[in-house]
Amino acid sequence: MPKLIAHRGESHDAPENTLSAITLAWQSGVRAVEVDIHLTADQRVCVIHDFDTKRTTGQHLIVRKSTLAELQQLDAGSWKGSRWAGEPIPSLTQVLKGVPDDGTLVVEVKPSLVDVDALVDEITQSSLRYDQVEVIAFDLKTLGRIKKRLPAIKVLWLLEIGPWWWQYLRGRNSQVVMAKLSEHKLDGINIGDSRFLTDKYIKKFTSAGFPVYVWTVNDPKRAQWLFKCGVEAVTTDRAAWMKQIIHGAMRHGND
Repeated sequence: MPKLIAHRGESHDAPENTLSAITLAWQSGVRAVEVDIHLTADQRVCVIHDFDTKRTTGQHLIVRKSTLAELQQLDAGSWKGSRWAGEPIPSLTQVLKGVPDDGTLVVEVKPSLVDVDALVDEITQSSLRYDQVEVIAFDLKTLGRIKKRLPAIKVLWLLEIGPWWWQYLRGRNSQVVMAKLSEHKLDGINIGDSRFLTDKYIKKFTSAGFPVYVWTVNDPKRAQWLFKCGVEAVTTDRAAWMKQIIHGAMRHGND
């Protein structure tokens, strides 16, 4: 079965990066969940995408200037619907405790978490195996430090491709990217989906032994095409729904 990753949990159906969204993914049979992390003022790791809380709580706190206790007093669920009222911003510790034995947590490290000690401590002190945690980030130096501390964990470099493809990738063509992966001892890339992402570009990495993940894909046909190109994992807002459709297509193809 192709690897589908629930983007910020089952974020289409529940408030992103909350325990409800993450638990819903596990309960729906999704075996991989992606979350975003920031460091708080009291050096705790919390699960939230933005550098502030305005979008998901309606109140404006800067995450790195707030304690975990202050952040957890906010309502991070009501924006999605009244049934989620009172949903708190979780800590990474809480999320790690809920990962099932056959589950994988993909952790995106945000820029506020330059000092990786807190993250490394959280992972090593959890009961999870190292193959149950993967780390992604845009910052190469941060990824390199994490890989050096936790060599058994899969670490992938986040990249984007857009209309500015050649401008952005000047100096970042596939050979240069792979050289940087090797320099920092990283395992592969996690690349943003766009019409500029080609079969040829993907296969340059997979043929060299670097796994390719793609985010964020909500079209099952697009996901199936990416898997055919050799992509190892696709991140989606609707992982359980996507899983059902792709399972159905696979069964139909086998009949």
